[in-house]
Amino acid sequence: MNTLAVELNTILDENVAGRLLSSLGKRLYFPKGIIAQSAEAKKFAHRANATIGMAYEGGRPLILSAIAEGMPTLSALEAVAYAPTAGVETVRSAWKESICEKNPTLDPEGISLPVVVPGLTGGISYIADLFLDETTDILISDPSWDNYPLIFKDRRGSGVTEVPFFGKGTGLNLPAIREAIHRMAKTGKVRLILNFPNNPSGYSPTTAEAMELVNIIKEVAEKGADVLVICDDAYFGLAYEPEIYGESLFGPLSKLHERVLAVKIDGPTKEDYVWGLRMGFVTFGCKGMTQETYEALVKKLMGAIRSSVSCSNTPAQYFMLKTMADPRSKEEKARFKSMLQRRYQAVKQFLSSQGTHPVLQALPFNSGYFMCFVCTGVSAEEIRQKLLKEEGIGTIALGDRYLRFAFSSVEEHLIPETLNALYRVASSLAQSKKG
Repeated sequence: MNTLAVELNTILDENVAGRLLSSLGKRLYFPKGIIAQSAEAKKFAHRANATIGMAYEGGRPLILSAIAEGMPTLSALEAVAYAPTAGVETVRSAWKESICEKNPTLDPEGISLPVVVPGLTGGISYIADLFLDETTDILISDPSWDNYPLIFKDRRGSGVTEVPFFGKGTGLNLPAIREAIHRMAKTGKVRLILNFPNNPSGYSPTTAEAMELVNIIKEVAEKGADVLVICDDAYFGLAYEPEIYGESLFGPLSKLHERVLAVKIDGPTKEDYVWGLRMGFVTFGCKGMTQETYEALVKKLMGAIRSSVSCSNTPAQYFMLKTMADPRSKEEKARFKSMLQRRYQAVKQFLSSQGTHPVLQALPFNSGYFMCFVCTGVSAEEIRQKLLKEEGIGTIALGDRYLRFAFSSVEEHLIPETLNALYRVASSLAQSKKG
């Protein structure tokens, strides 16, 4: 059990709440991770706040015109009526069309109709409800989003195996990934989640790496293992280098093998810069699966939704319809992506101008909102605290080893001085330990 959960249980043990906790209730805790550190940064990060996965300009979140202007235009039906459990039908169909447009090799007839869920986190949690429990294990990347262990391990009781996704090279550690998948396949079942662009590293596979990942999964399926692959596509489309595989891995995985069930979890949260609308989609894909089978899976998912939040946010769904129909959205999204790409390039330029740092080593990154440092000799939390309290700069520590820098929320002109302060703080901490 997580030590934070144990601490909370100790506090509650002597009262009625503690005595009434379920086994899940005893496992739950609020991680001292991204959300908690972001809240702390709001108080002290007066120079730059590189903590949260949002994109800012001029101190305010980016917003598409269709969303900004659409707030007061919703009808009563669009604003306050209950949505169907699986989502508004026209929204589901429109998102499926959008998925297929962004992934040209995807077969529209070979996948399910997307289901609307309350945010991508909700989608991941519901899939965990369907496929994970105390008898299962799932492979996740190292490093990974800090919410995965909370969802998979502490909430569902599943075993979690971290796979080192990066070696000493400039890309994915494919031998380690292959070894982990083949080792799990010996049990007869493989469950894994692939998050590209990766949070916190900001890395997406090249076309060659993507095809190798698909081949690895095909290898174990052909040997008789059943495979669940969850594609967490939260930051889909934010690729900044030409060699990156341009589609979601859900496409090739959805038609790979009868033993491979692919699940795409995506949504407008990052793709359309609407973080607070809390809206996502879950889509199933499996070679040879019939629409009747998909419908059964969808009804299982609807049961998870119905028994938790009943249905998703109605206004958010209609906002997305307006956004997809508005001719301005495509151009505005291109401008926003260009802004993020310039910030990415500013980080790249700073790093290339620096020599080897005694503490900080950047993991490979080429996409998304973030980049991430591996910290050696000084804990990431020590660096985060000193940088925040003495320099007024917010970052995210993921354990003692990783420090995440969200360039998405830092103005381009502030990136060099912000990273320079980070390098200076890390160096001073290393020197103080030597002294």
